Amino acid sequence: MTEINNDHDLIERFNDGDESAFNELVRKYQHRIYWHARRMTGNHLDADEIVQEVLLVMYKKLKDFKFRSSLYTWIYTITSTRSINLLRRRSIQEIFSLQDSGVDRAADSDIIKDFETKEEVNRLEKHLQKIPAKQREVFVLRAIDGLSYEEIAEITGKSVGGLKSNYFHALKKITALMQNEE
Repeated sequence: MTEINNDHDLIERFNDGDESAFNELVRKYQHRIYWHARRMTGNHLDADEIVQEVLLVMYKKLKDFKFRSSLYTWIYTITSTRSINLLRRRSIQEIFSLQDSGVDRAADSDIIKDFETKEEVNRLEKHLQKIPAKQREVFVLRAIDGLSYEEIAEITGKSVGGLKSNYFHALKKITALMQNEE
């Protein structure tokens, strides 16, 4: 059975009242959701929070899912949106807290990030946080999650040309950051 047919069957079972079908969807997608959110936010706790939000949205909205895209694409769209919204909220909170306290918390968080990054994956995650959220999103979806530009366009609602440009700039920045570190 193909993934789409299996997802369709699980959604139908869930909509008919079978809670175990939702549990199967959670088992199937929870890991993917977590790692996409983790790459977007660079933080385990934030990723966990986003996973919970995405699963809650899925639980509430699956009855309205029409299969205009794959379930996987729909979930990634929700995850990307939640991740970007969280990053925006954090950015706004950081601006206000810096204005209120006079303490340079951005410098403190960089020190913590440097301390925590001891493996290649952690280095990449650290550098991902230094590029704009839209470029990060395209880079994560393309280079790490292996999605095509067409799939990314479906998720983000952006043009393939714009996505290619964002990916190129993200790749250029990440490469420069990795080389500068060495």
